[in-house]
Amino acid sequence: MAKKAFITGILGQDGSYLSALLLRRGYKIYGSELPGASAWRHAELGIAGKARIYTGLKGFESLRELFGRIKPDEVYNLGSQSSVRNSFARPLEAVESDAVGTARLLEAIRRATPRSLFFQATSGLIFSGPGPDGKGRGGLMPQSPYACAKLYSHWLTLNYREFYGIFAVSGILYNHESPLRGENFVTRKIAMAVAGIKKGAKKPLQVGNINVRRDWGYAAEYAEGMRLALAANKPGDYVFATGKTHSVREFIEAAFRAAGMRVLWKGEGLDEKGVDAENGGTLVEISPKYFRPHENKVLEGDPSKTWKAIGWRPKTDFEALASMMVKADSAVLKRNRSAKDVEICIRNQKNAGFVNRII
Repeated sequence: MAKKAFITGILGQDGSYLSALLLRRGYKIYGSELPGASAWRHAELGIAGKARIYTGLKGFESLRELFGRIKPDEVYNLGSQSSVRNSFARPLEAVESDAVGTARLLEAIRRATPRSLFFQATSGLIFSGPGPDGKGRGGLMPQSPYACAKLYSHWLTLNYREFYGIFAVSGILYNHESPLRGENFVTRKIAMAVAGIKKGAKKPLQVGNINVRRDWGYAAEYAEGMRLALAANKPGDYVFATGKTHSVREFIEAAFRAAGMRVLWKGEGLDEKGVDAENGGTLVEISPKYFRPHENKVLEGDPSKTWKAIGWRPKTDFEALASMMVKADSAVLKRNRSAKDVEICIRNQKNAGFVNRII
């Protein structure tokens, strides 16, 4: 019989890649999502309509009833309020989604399907930054409501593993990006803007702190890591990262290189600008509205134990990742007829999927 997987956040970036991966391996896929969520990512991956998706699940009892009925072999908790910036504006929403939501899932498994394998998508933001040697992980010190909620979920996952015997894995995921990333994340925002500017849009890219450094990998490969974590002989905690960091500034430069352009930096602080090396036009502006109340200056994961334990290694390097994202959004914009249309799409970032991939 085919294995069954249940994925929260099934229409998001990670949920979409994981769904496609498991479908290729013969799984039956079930999942949950918020009402009204767009399925554009599933359409992009060619899996639209191939998963049974539940919306509006209310509370623990509905989850317990559902799990008792479908009896999932594997449960992946990928759904969350995933914007750090939004978590400062709506902290209760972050706690409800990213902490209490995990508790409901684990308890539904314990009560209805205790043999289900569970994967919790934790965040590298539960750590304060680099350790004493400037590398690796610092101590546990979440610096946002989002990170606090993720740390709660991490410890709860360990407790259900130790005290209830659930096969529960905490995957500590550092930044992982792709053409399916949401537009509210800086890497996708950069890719969209660069694609638009290359096509003729005049509005510069506006960003916040360009000197923070992140450990960026390719999301599709991280989905494979999730699968491998649940295929291991015993549950554990695994760090998914590349072990290398790059600044937002470097990502911007790599993105423009992918579009055949070169950025020169002029000025300092909020007055710093990125200009086109060829014609001097402004490409990048610094805006205080995009700075976070608290910011981890450096986040670098140490995935060495994960490599040894489950054989997972990232393959896509930083330059290739930035290029992939710019090329994907450039292909989308080819369906547009004017630079004015492009500017409208880039400004209107509330519409899911780059205005549903401008279809």
